[in-house]
Amino acid sequence: MNILDIYDYFEYRNGELFWKKTNSPRAKIGSQAGYLRKGYKNIGFNLKEYPTHHIVFFMFKGYLPKMIDHIDGNRLNNKIENLREANFNENARNSKKPSNNTSGYKGVCWNKTKKKWQANITINNKLFFLGRFDDKELAYKAYCNAATKHFGEFARLA
Repeated sequence: MNILDIYDYFEYRNGELFWKKTNSPRAKIGSQAGYLRKGYKNIGFNLKEYPTHHIVFFMFKGYLPKMIDHIDGNRLNNKIENLREANFNENARNSKKPSNNTSGYKGVCWNKTKKKWQANITINNKLFFLGRFDDKELAYKAYCNAATKHFGEFARLA
């Protein structure tokens, strides 16, 4: 990706990219660039497909890291202030509560055997037990404390 080409072809406005000039009959000058694919906005450019957040990050920072994290977890929010460089583990720490979660709280599950709420946290691909609690809010508080301590700015608590 050439930064000069990017500035020639795209204008950044509030997290969106707009065509300044085009190399395709489908893209119109002044129109918003991109299309949805697998939950991300992508742009076809120079016979390749790029995630919009990669182009935005590159426009502002001048390089492309191995991974870019959406701070708020919204894959469509490509405002530069919502993008940061991350490694795989940092990006995973900032993930949302799994869709199969039944407790309503990230890091909390029901232990059928002990009949208590259990808090766990994964740090560097290892699962750590944080305790069992009568109240799921207390289990969640244990998770939040551990996540804040170990993940810092990448801790997503909800």
